[in-house]
Amino acid sequence: MIEIVINPTNTRDILTQISEDLNGQIEERWGEYTMTIDNANAKGQIIYIPFDWGVNLLDFNITFHKEFILRIEGEEFNPIRFMYNLQGYFSHRFGVQNKEHKTEQFQSVIFTNKSEGVNYIHFPKNEKLQINIIQIVRKEFMKKRTTNVSSLNKKLYEVFVDTDHENRFSHFGELNLKMADDVKSIHKIKSKGMLRILKIEAKVYEILSLHIQQHDRQIKGKKLPTSVSKKELKTIKKICDLIQKEPAKQYSLDQLSIDYGLSQAKLQDGFKFIYKRTVTEFIRHIRLEQSRNLMKTTDLNISQIVYSIGFTSRSYFSKIFKEKFGLSPNEFKKQIVAKV
Repeated sequence: MIEIVINPTNTRDILTQISEDLNGQIEERWGEYTMTIDNANAKGQIIYIPFDWGVNLLDFNITFHKEFILRIEGEEFNPIRFMYNLQGYFSHRFGVQNKEHKTEQFQSVIFTNKSEGVNYIHFPKNEKLQINIIQIVRKEFMKKRTTNVSSLNKKLYEVFVDTDHENRFSHFGELNLKMADDVKSIHKIKSKGMLRILKIEAKVYEILSLHIQQHDRQIKGKKLPTSVSKKELKTIKKICDLIQKEPAKQYSLDQLSIDYGLSQAKLQDGFKFIYKRTVTEFIRHIRLEQSRNLMKTTDLNISQIVYSIGFTSRSYFSKIFKEKFGLSPNEFKKQIVAKV
């Protein structure tokens, strides 16, 4: 086990010091810093992006070839960290604790420490990791005009206004499959330059809001559905991912139930829990979103789009498209042409 001691005065120091210890290479483009590594220590990337008002992102997509512990010493730089684990696992503990808390796939942790406190983040060996870390420097964030932390629940409010870092706080989130989609969407952003940074920043705030909503639900005692186990929810998430990847495929509740060994009732409960939609509603939503994207990015005509996303009736497609977006497909396409 190898311990990397980090004494940051800002978030970029974390990336720089990890890179120095692991012999990685850092490249900067448009304010986005990417550490790339492929050696005996690790293989993959860690991305750091600073935004305004003390908000920044660390995004891990990496496999460590050795067991590593990051020892992060608080001192002056001591942000609130919102961590979401998209793949793999990691553990966290404060310096005053002996026992680590393990965060599994699709789970999250929010933590901050006292000024003199130490955080330990333990990464396993030979485990593919995808971890999204949003860090908020409170003194800067509280200066933002639109920051209204009084609307938060009492516990998070106290954490945000503790700009002198007098208290330590941690909260371990339950399974959150909706957040996985938002974290993945950051990885799918293909734009360059300022547009890319703006799109990522918007997603960071969406993910931050999901962290806050989950904390609020848990302190109010709202639990995961009792009708579906965590393992079953992960299976249902795989089905959701398949539908998003292949929306044109013909799906039926009967066949999904048979293929994945889950009752139709469990499938419906799982989809409603993750996406607030039934299976049929989710499939229709994904297809409509895909159709809109195809109208924006391709020269396909409406009929070609209808059949490419799995619909068999153009009139039905036009009806539900207008219900969802307020314009008929033809009106929407004309609007795009007019803007061009």
